[in-house]
Amino acid sequence: MDKKIPIIAVIGPTASGKTGLAVKIAKEFGGEVISADSMQIYSELTVGTAKPTEKEMDGVPHHLVGHKSIDDEYSVVNYVADAKKSIEDVYKRGKLPVLCGGTGLYVDSLLTNTEFSEIRSAPEVRAELFEFAERNGNEALFERLQKIDPEYAKRTHANNVTRVVRAIEVYLITGKTMSEHQKDSHPKPSDYDVCYIGTNFSDRDKLYSRIEQRIDEMLSEGVEEEARFLFEHDGTSTAAQAIGYKEFYPFFKNEMSIEEAISVLKKETRHYAKRQLTWFRRNENINWLCWDDFSSKEELYCKAFDIINDFLEKK
Repeated sequence: MDKKIPIIAVIGPTASGKTGLAVKIAKEFGGEVISADSMQIYSELTVGTAKPTEKEMDGVPHHLVGHKSIDDEYSVVNYVADAKKSIEDVYKRGKLPVLCGGTGLYVDSLLTNTEFSEIRSAPEVRAELFEFAERNGNEALFERLQKIDPEYAKRTHANNVTRVVRAIEVYLITGKTMSEHQKDSHPKPSDYDVCYIGTNFSDRDKLYSRIEQRIDEMLSEGVEEEARFLFEHDGTSTAAQAIGYKEFYPFFKNEMSIEEAISVLKKETRHYAKRQLTWFRRNENINWLCWDDFSSKEELYCKAFDIINDFLEKK
C-alpha cells in the first residue's frame, strides 16, 4: 500500500467513555466506527458487553458489532482480517475510519500489522485443558502456562481460561510458545497512520465509580439473564468466559449468593480496567484525555478535535 490510511483510534479502559467520544469524532470528521471490542462481536449478547444502542450510535455506522454468533470460532486473526476489510471499505467511500475499543490485543495486532502464522486448533487438546481447569481450578491450569511460557503468563490473567488454554494448546501443537510465535509476527510496516486518543480519569476512584454505576445499570437491564443463557448454552466458549458473565456462574451453581456474585463482578471489572491501562500505557503515542481534567464533556471533545485536526493537516 503506497499511501497509509489515516485512522483515529479511541482506546482506554472499560467505562471510560470511549463510545461517546468516538461517535462525536465520527460526526465531526465524517467518519464511521470500527469496533475493537472482543465481546461486542457477538449477536446474542448486548447488556454484558455494553454494546452501543441505536441512541448511542447517533446515526453513525458501526462495524464489527454483533456480526458473529457465540457458537463461532473467532480469534484475533479473524478480527484483524475483518477489521482490515471494514477500514478499507470505509476509507474507499471517503469516510474517516474511527477505531474504538478496549481490547488491547485486537488494537495492537491490527494497527501494527501483525502477521500471524495460522496455528491449527486441536479440539481434543482444548477439551482436555478445559476439563483440567474445571477439575483442578483455574490457578492450576495457569501454573502450567507459567512453566511453559512465563513471559506470556505475565500478560495473562489466570481467570481468562480461554486465553490460557489457547496458549498451552499452541505450545502442545507446535512446540513453540505463544511468546515465540508473537515475536515472529511483525515482518511488515503498518498500513495505517494512527492518531491515538485515550480516555481515562485522573482520579482512579472516579473510574471505579463509573464501573460500579455501569454494572448497576447492566443488572437492571438483564445481564443476569444473559449470563444464565451463556451458562446453560455452553460454559466453555470464549464468550462464556468473559468478565460480566462468568462471575454469575457460582451463583447459578448455588455456590454463592447473588450479592456475593455481584461483589466479585465489580472487583473483577476493576481489575480488568487496571490491566487494560497497563497494556495501553506501553504505547507512548497515545494522547490521554481525562474527563475530570476538563470542566465539561464539550471541552474534552474540543481538545480531541484539536489533536485530530493537527494530525489530519499533516497528511
